[in-house]
Amino acid sequence: MKDLMGKAILDYQTGNNPENLVTETSISDADELSVDYLFRGFNDMPKIEQQALRLASGKVLDVGCGAGSHSLYLQEKGIDVTAIDISPNAIEACRLRGVKNAEVANLRDVEGVFDTILLLMNGTGIFGRLKDVSAYLAKLKSLLSVGGQILIDSSDIIYMFDEDDDGGRWITSDRNYYGELTFYLSYKGEQETPFDWLYMDFNTLQNAANAHGLHCELVAEGVHYDYLARLTIAGNRSQP
Repeated sequence: MKDLMGKAILDYQTGNNPENLVTETSISDADELSVDYLFRGFNDMPKIEQQALRLASGKVLDVGCGAGSHSLYLQEKGIDVTAIDISPNAIEACRLRGVKNAEVANLRDVEGVFDTILLLMNGTGIFGRLKDVSAYLAKLKSLLSVGGQILIDSSDIIYMFDEDDDGGRWITSDRNYYGELTFYLSYKGEQETPFDWLYMDFNTLQNAANAHGLHCELVAEGVHYDYLARLTIAGNRSQP
């Protein structure tokens, strides 16, 4: 990976002539993403992100932190938060912004115990493929404290497929699940290595969580098929 997303984030933070990112998926056309959106404050965040941050408590792990906007908000509220991302450039930007605990790390390599684990901005994306969800959920569960919570968001993208006269959907894909996409990204004329990215409808996430002894609760729904879910260890009392 060329870490182009991280380069864009660091360019914006350091004033190094940042440009818009160009994103495309296996089912959607190219679109531009302004890097400053990744630096947004709480009031400019989607409602489900705001709700997740309100619910975060205790020792927090912010997975795929990007520019660190969620971590900074929690840090300013006096919450103990650790921000992780696989992007060295993004983590450098986080540190420059003032995130105290920011580490280059893959979730699969993280150790410790956390009261809240955040996976936001389509947090299921890092799972990549449906077949890999089980391993990720097992890892997340192993990091939870007694009574801890995982706050994760995603979208049901079935709406992106054409509907036939009988109400069915025309899904043409080489993947096993319609939420499995290939993601393409470019920045300043460079092309990132294509990578897998997963959107999960709530029922699919709930079924996968239940299979791992995790209770999955629908916390909030957004304005465009997106939602926030809370996962807790079944039998433990969840956070209020």
